[in-house]
Amino acid sequence: MFPIVSTTLFMPLLGALLVMGFRKAPAKLVHTIGIFTSGFTLIGAIIMWSRGINSTGFAQLEQLEWMPAIGAAYRVGVDGISLPLVLLSALLFFVTFIYSAKVRERPHAYVVLMLLLETAAIGTFTALDAILFYVFFEVSLVSMYFMIADWGHEDRQRAALMFFIYTLLGSLPLLLAILGMYLGSDPHTFDMRVWIENPPLTGTAAMLALIAMLFTFAVKTPVFPFHTWLPAAHVQAPAAGSVILAGVMLKFGTYGLIRFSLQMLPEAFREVGVVVLVFGIISALYGAFAALAQNDLKRLVAYTSVNHMGYIVIGVAIAALAIDPAIRATALDGSVLQMISHGLVTGALFFLVGMLQDRAKTREMDQFGGLLKLTPIFGWSFVLAAFASLGLPGLAHFPAEFQIFLATLQVEPFAIIVILGIVVTAGLYLKAISQIFLGEANTKWQGMPDLTMRELITLTPLLALIIIIGIAPAWVLDVIHKTTLNLHL
Repeated sequence: MFPIVSTTLFMPLLGALLVMGFRKAPAKLVHTIGIFTSGFTLIGAIIMWSRGINSTGFAQLEQLEWMPAIGAAYRVGVDGISLPLVLLSALLFFVTFIYSAKVRERPHAYVVLMLLLETAAIGTFTALDAILFYVFFEVSLVSMYFMIADWGHEDRQRAALMFFIYTLLGSLPLLLAILGMYLGSDPHTFDMRVWIENPPLTGTAAMLALIAMLFTFAVKTPVFPFHTWLPAAHVQAPAAGSVILAGVMLKFGTYGLIRFSLQMLPEAFREVGVVVLVFGIISALYGAFAALAQNDLKRLVAYTSVNHMGYIVIGVAIAALAIDPAIRATALDGSVLQMISHGLVTGALFFLVGMLQDRAKTREMDQFGGLLKLTPIFGWSFVLAAFASLGLPGLAHFPAEFQIFLATLQVEPFAIIVILGIVVTAGLYLKAISQIFLGEANTKWQGMPDLTMRELITLTPLLALIIIIGIAPAWVLDVIHKTTLNLHL
């Protein structure tokens, strides 16, 4: 069978090599290569989706010998947890390349870094060898560092350095845990499927490995109090960088939390499940209240990411604590769907914030007013994305958060206090809409242009999917549920 997973994985890398070969090509051609490469990658992801998965493990498996002496191989494949994330990543990179076609500052380097980052992202979600996973996991840091440092805003160097140091140091415990899992397996292997089927560590060794993994994924997600790098990185990153950071790279943390911590060390995770749950609750509430205090619109959206990622952590913790497989599946269904909806919703919001900053050269909400009259398409697009972010029924976050809260009530009722975060999120977005879009139009912004065709093409797939998943989530949930219902924990 044609190796569609590997083709999709390495298509962006081939595009990057092509751009590097055309060092004197004009910016328009370079961006065209980026758009077409990411478009073909999206087609590959859609073909992967059409091939589907099975309910007994990983599907669409591809494997080649790599380092047989130590049990490492090139192993890739997907299941109901990773396949939706591959499709989300391919879509977000595609629309990001469309949006970024305006970049004229070092376009060759920009497109190459974005394509390398796309391969790293898809590789992280499809890798079934722990060494391969770690390579992709780390390569993504390099690309995003340069994206922030070279194309970011006024304080970009400090933000890029903070992002790189936090996430690099945060990744080292995972490497130690991987080595511990390798040494605990018999025969020694880095095959993640073997580790999931037969967890190689027990007792104290398992708990130490779990603590190392939890630290890494807490930084990556990020979970309070390991979140401090995120607002600075988002605020200083270019709009495209913020979209990929929030929509794709934050999912590395929650995906790893499920794939490594929960599936490979289920007994140890169950012992500390309440602790993880409490951290998730604190993150969700802290993110909401911190966002409420912001006047910078981009910083507000960044803190709502901490809030929504906290809900995902809660869902994973509930899955670890649940005894009933049906409740466990409900919690994980909600968590994985929340990863998808967060990528779409927050991606759209960061695009919109970038479009506003391009026009006004400011993100301070109190500087605006009445923009709905001046830019109705932009205004209503923001209102739709904001209502989705606050969990309005009929939009993408609602079915995800509903399942997380439903499972939480059945396992740890005290944790439902986290629903207060939705109330706060509703308040902060209504405040933002009121300040920026309602009231009398500020004469300062008379003549502000509405969305261009390129911006509409960028936003339309995201906004459409926000509505489609909110109204009819079954087409995504059916894929997720095939895996979550049959996890061996």
